[in-house]
Amino acid sequence: MAAAQVTYDHVIVGGGTAGCLLANRLSADPQRRVLLIEAGPPDNYHWIHIPVGYLYCIGNPRTDWLYQTDPDAGLNGRQLRYPRGRTLGGCSSINGMIYMRGQSRDYDGWAAATGSDDWAWRSVLPYFLLHEDYHGGAQPLHGAQGTMPALLQADANGGAGDAHGNAYLQSLRARGAGGEWRVERQRLRWDILDAFSQAAQQAGIAASFDFNQGNNEGVGYFEVNQRSGWRWNTAKAFLRPARGRRNLDVWVNSQVQRLLVDTDADGMPRCSGLVLWNGREAVTVHAHHEVILAAGSIGTPQLLQLSGIGPGALLRQHGIEVRHDLPGVGENLQDHLQIRAVFKVEQVPTLNVLASSLAGKARIGLEYALKRSGPMSMAPSQLGAFARSDAGREWPNLEYHVQPLSLDAFGEPLHAFPAFTASVCNLNPTSRGRVRIRSPRVEDAPSIAPQYLSTDEDRRVAAESLRLTRRIVAQPALAKYKPVEWKPGTQYQTDDELARLAGDIATTIFHPVGTTKMGRESDPMAVVDARLRVLGVRGLRVVDAGVMPSITSGNTNSPTLMIAERAAQWIAEAAAERT
Repeated sequence: MAAAQVTYDHVIVGGGTAGCLLANRLSADPQRRVLLIEAGPPDNYHWIHIPVGYLYCIGNPRTDWLYQTDPDAGLNGRQLRYPRGRTLGGCSSINGMIYMRGQSRDYDGWAAATGSDDWAWRSVLPYFLLHEDYHGGAQPLHGAQGTMPALLQADANGGAGDAHGNAYLQSLRARGAGGEWRVERQRLRWDILDAFSQAAQQAGIAASFDFNQGNNEGVGYFEVNQRSGWRWNTAKAFLRPARGRRNLDVWVNSQVQRLLVDTDADGMPRCSGLVLWNGREAVTVHAHHEVILAAGSIGTPQLLQLSGIGPGALLRQHGIEVRHDLPGVGENLQDHLQIRAVFKVEQVPTLNVLASSLAGKARIGLEYALKRSGPMSMAPSQLGAFARSDAGREWPNLEYHVQPLSLDAFGEPLHAFPAFTASVCNLNPTSRGRVRIRSPRVEDAPSIAPQYLSTDEDRRVAAESLRLTRRIVAQPALAKYKPVEWKPGTQYQTDDELARLAGDIATTIFHPVGTTKMGRESDPMAVVDARLRVLGVRGLRVVDAGVMPSITSGNTNSPTLMIAERAAQWIAEAAAERT
């Protein structure tokens, strides 16, 4: 029996963070038929929507791909669990819900790497605002002489110009309202976190009430993607409003097997569609305009390699016909590695104590049921801080995630004693890893080798960050709680000791990016151009965190949405030109 065949204008692979926004934006034109394909199930698992439910989603095959890294020399041979969302909403259904744009320098660096001002801070800021719904309402550009629409028009004309140039925009503050992506304050506070904030200020880190101004230096509570105490994922924000459109189809539990790569008359490779398995039959899907890969920093390079697009030697090793030798596919993997320091405390409540009894757990559940507040509304990290590992840094290069709890490892029970955890990560790691297929079978998870702490720079920053943590905790604001460093332990002092220690206790903060990076055509490791078209292959685009040439200075979910917002405009424009 012949496989079923269907044709759409736009075919989106991956119903995660980027895919849900793309489906919304591209299907807004009723003349375009759009298909969104998700390998996982719908987002109807109740723990997706309760904020603390990430504890039950990560490591659960219903919502997580269950990846593991290879043994890592920088982690002294350890392997790490590597969660990636496998459900509608993707990682936005299982992540920490923290809203963070990053720093203006991140995007100016992307502009330099690609040779395109489309990625400069002044250009991308309006695309964050297009879908933002900030709890405080729209906030003006402080001191600006023009409105946001004026900035959008300036951007369309090739940049913000001298009057609103990049140096100015680095210091502005602007928030959007009325968009789909809800941003709220957290619905809790903790005495121990307030004390840590005061201690950080005593150590020279200023208070911050908004980490999204272009320079996120400071200490304060994170803002989160929640609505009234519920997780707000991209499936609810972007896909749900579009589901009634007759020109949008959403297929779940459908695993793409490979892309269809043909050859144009001039010998140029072209992606004309794909083959998937929906649990019952193989289906061939053709794309009239483009196939758009939004399967994430792990899934997208895996699918490209399985389809014959990637490093030629790797593909031949697995018996895959090389359709286009593109060495950068799967390379340039970057991630934020967090070093978790645990401090015992006295005479202050922490979750370790509050959740230690059935009565305590009942009170926590009742508070959430009645008020949608308290520990069940918690993001995995509540208090944040951005700081410099040494005074010579021009920008903050460290991010803290501080929690009123402690445990040996994610998924393990809370400790029996009161404690807090101060996790710190290097925002701008110089270590680079890779993602490579292990076999020609899509069912086999790829090899993931982050190669953490593989540079002298990263090991030095790891040691400096632990010293800064100790300096913060030694400040007077925390003294009344008598903090004692339980992990790693004060016996470790030298750079070598602290770097090795980081390898023993550090873990991923779930921010893999860069495996299909954008860049100039002259860059031998670039995979897509500045408009996210796969180099050397027509009809194929990548729109996910993999296109970041360098990791953002903060959490990566909302920057991925901005990337999708930009790409949706370009995809629609390209389709209109071909019509």
